[in-house]
Amino acid sequence: MNVVDFYRTHKVKLGVLLVTTLLVFWLVVAFQRSFLLLGDPEPVAKAIGAGYLLLPCIGAWALIRELLFGAQTQRMARQLDSEGGLPVDDLPRTPAGRIVRSAADQAFPAYRAAVEADPDNWRSWFRLSCAYDAAGDRKRARRAMRDAAALHKRGAGDTAEG
Repeated sequence: MNVVDFYRTHKVKLGVLLVTTLLVFWLVVAFQRSFLLLGDPEPVAKAIGAGYLLLPCIGAWALIRELLFGAQTQRMARQLDSEGGLPVDDLPRTPAGRIVRSAADQAFPAYRAAVEADPDNWRSWFRLSCAYDAAGDRKRARRAMRDAAALHKRGAGDTAEG
């Protein structure tokens, strides 16, 4: 496998690695700066340092949470793929590569009906999340994927398909 093929195959993972590396660098610098301010004799500087210490803590929490969410999503996708249950990406696209919204909107009701018929099946929620994403509703897509992940962790719907 040459470098171009490797990049094409792992483009998303390389992007996540780059952003994660930059965020970790920022977290380390922010953490260090907060301790410098905490060591200052001025009370105002100490207060700013204490407040500034919260930023890397919140950033680290968010980073870990998102990485775990991504790993869980990838595990579910691999399992669905091995079962032949991933939704087929056959929606028409614009010349720029975006999914045609009207086509995604037409395909959406079937995925919503599957969730309504079996609300405890993580596979249905996963596919609904993909449908929301194709329709451009990222907020609902993430919420549906989080529901799928919660059900997957509980083992819900494991006997419905597979």
